Amino acid sequence: MRVPPGERSLTKALPEDRKAPPNSNERKATAAGDRKTSPSERLQANAPEGMPVPDSKAELPPIIRRAEVVAFALVSLLVICVVAVLYAAKAFFLPITMAFIVGTMLSPAASLLERYRIPRAVAAVLIVSTAGAGVAFTVGLIASPVMVWSSKLPELGALLREKLHVFDRPLMLWQELQSMLGGSDTLTTFQMPKFEWVQPTLEFLSPTFAEFLLFVATLILFIASWQELRRALIMNFGDRPARLRMLRIINEVEEHLGSYLLTVTMINVGVGVATGIISAVTGMPNPAGLGALAAVLNFIPIIGPVAMFVVLTVVGIVAFPSISAGLLAPIAFAAMTFLEGHFITPTIVGRRLELNALAVFIALAFWTWLWGPMGAFLSSPLLIVAMIMREHLMPVDSPQLPED
Repeated sequence: MRVPPGERSLTKALPEDRKAPPNSNERKATAAGDRKTSPSERLQANAPEGMPVPDSKAELPPIIRRAEVVAFALVSLLVICVVAVLYAAKAFFLPITMAFIVGTMLSPAASLLERYRIPRAVAAVLIVSTAGAGVAFTVGLIASPVMVWSSKLPELGALLREKLHVFDRPLMLWQELQSMLGGSDTLTTFQMPKFEWVQPTLEFLSPTFAEFLLFVATLILFIASWQELRRALIMNFGDRPARLRMLRIINEVEEHLGSYLLTVTMINVGVGVATGIISAVTGMPNPAGLGALAAVLNFIPIIGPVAMFVVLTVVGIVAFPSISAGLLAPIAFAAMTFLEGHFITPTIVGRRLELNALAVFIALAFWTWLWGPMGAFLSSPLLIVAMIMREHLMPVDSPQLPED
């Protein structure tokens, strides 16, 4: 086909891109260049038509990154080292921690006395002396019957063994059942436990003089210098938001620990008074001492009421001629502590700070294993401090579970 001369001149004057339209691959590459492309899209654009392109996993993050594993391992090693140091250096860290927690609880009282123009150092000495007098009075109420009963342990053991002969028949039935099932038949009669545990238990419960002196000195100095210490803690941060966050944490810890001590002390005093009344009504010996012991043991969650129930059971069985009469006081105490633990204390304490029962139990088990009875007393305050710090230090926009 012949082209006219005018059309041949127009064809020569056209630019190259007008002569040859872009193919499909070039159009895909041009369109893909107008926006950010992923590796899979680039592979699809450069691949010939009709050829399958494998799925790219470059954008899929791994479930657990190597950095996260290393960070978790380092944090775990740090926690293990801290726990090992706290366990090995118990004689130093326990009095110091006890003084810090109790001092934070008592610091509002020092601030109250300071408003009446009493120097804070004098207020610290007065508060510690008053608290020490109350503790000494309570210990005196408990120590008197304990000394009397400890001097009669062999007689009480024989009397208790004689009272518990009523369980010989059930034990014989249990022995026959064991022998029928192929078990051992070593248990013939009810055996009383030996009293060799008394001295180690008293040594475990009572701190040394050096620990007690370190606790008292640290407590007085902590209460006296608490204002300067909290100011130093706040000013240690450089920017204003961090200082405000630290101020809110300190104020909330002081408020919650102070209210916790006051509330729990009032509840435990009520438990002690109720136990004394129950002991007096049922005819138990030394109801004042039993009430004081119940008030002290109730500071230890879970373990304290159980230990008090065992004490009342043993005393009732020994003091009364029949087992049924001796179990009246323990049963009444169990009913009273059930009401206190499930209704009264959650209603009063839960209004200010809600504590999870599982968290309280785990904290109690851990600190009791680590530091003994004093650790059991510190378990709930330390849990309160940890919850307050988590509430303020955790980010607000943390991921949440999807709704159903």
